[in-house]
Amino acid sequence: MKRESRIPRWLRRGAKGAAAGAAAAQAREELLLTAARAGFPMAPAAHPHDYRCSCERIGCPNPARHPVSLAWQTQATTDPEQLLRWLRADPEANFITATGRAHDVLDVPLTAGYAALERLAAESTEPGPVAIADPDRMLFFTATRGTPDDEDEWWPCVLDCHPETMDEHPGLRWHCRGSYVLLPPSRVLGEGLTEGGVRWQLGPEQPLPEPLSLLPALTDACAAEAAAQAAAWDGERDEHHHAAGRPAY
Repeated sequence: MKRESRIPRWLRRGAKGAAAGAAAAQAREELLLTAARAGFPMAPAAHPHDYRCSCERIGCPNPARHPVSLAWQTQATTDPEQLLRWLRADPEANFITATGRAHDVLDVPLTAGYAALERLAAESTEPGPVAIADPDRMLFFTATRGTPDDEDEWWPCVLDCHPETMDEHPGLRWHCRGSYVLLPPSRVLGEGLTEGGVRWQLGPEQPLPEPLSLLPALTDACAAEAAAQAAAWDGERDEHHHAAGRPAY
């Protein structure tokens, strides 16, 4: 007859939960250190806290998706010791990575991203590191276009996509100098304040591709996505007019 352990079941469950939590924290730390070793400059960011943003700003416009400090561009570093100090100070912190230094990010709708990945695979083109950002975006990490000798040949990120104006760019967003994205693994707040995340589809150890090698597949996929959405909207409008007995024009 098997003898029942004298350790209460709830205590055993608690110990298992603590062990799982420690393992998850260790895995997250290793992923962040891998990104640092890959040369991704990072700085601490806000995170979900009690179904709101940890910054505690009333009506935070970008909850759990923004840097902690306004000096994030100066803070951003690949120093593993500094990263570990930040993690020890706030184990729940998200991290952003500053773009336009070691890498850029091409940010597209999720369905367009999957379509582009299929095309790139068919063309035997390596996509490099790729992340999924809930609820509906995919991030392609590429080599940076850098800062050419002639500044007239370079344009700042605000002309592509700035963190504060991302909603104005529903299709392709190109994050370069002056911008950032959340670095996986991160936790975010979605619609209805439900939690989601930013996670690697293809990890940061992948070589960074040239952005122009991905751009045709990404722009074509975004154009197809926009056309499909426009057709769906037209169909809904026609159905509404038909139901109302009005001509659809």
